[in-house]
Amino acid sequence: QVQLVESGGGLVQPGGSLRLSCAASGLTFRLYSIGWFRQAAGKEREFVAAINWSRGSTYYADSVKGRFTLSRDNAKNTAYLQMNSLKPEDTAVYYCAVNSGTSYTVLAELKTYDYWGQGTQVTVSS
Repeated sequence: QVQLVESGGGLVQPGGSLRLSCAASGLTFRLYSIGWFRQAAGKEREFVAAINWSRGSTYYADSVKGRFTLSRDNAKNTAYLQMNSLKPEDTAVYYCAVNSGTSYTVLAELKTYDYWGQGTQVTVSS
């Protein structure tokens, strides 16, 4: 049974940082790309970042480029989303998901993901 568990969310002031983790089990982690999506209240879920399994290539939404960094540790079956210079508009529930694809076109599309975590709340507010 595949499980994805996000952690690391919380309340942070504008300009602050958080590191989200996505711990996976029940699958061969090194053969899956990892994507992060977020959903703000009243809005659709949107792509944030992804890292593919084949080359470790990373992709970011324009809104987070230069502020967020996605990495993975295959030995720990865990992916990390480092979020710096956080803004109030980053407030959302953040979800990780796994995908067997590798290209940006596939990884930016939420419908292509196979499994999802339960989400972790990130609130950026003073």
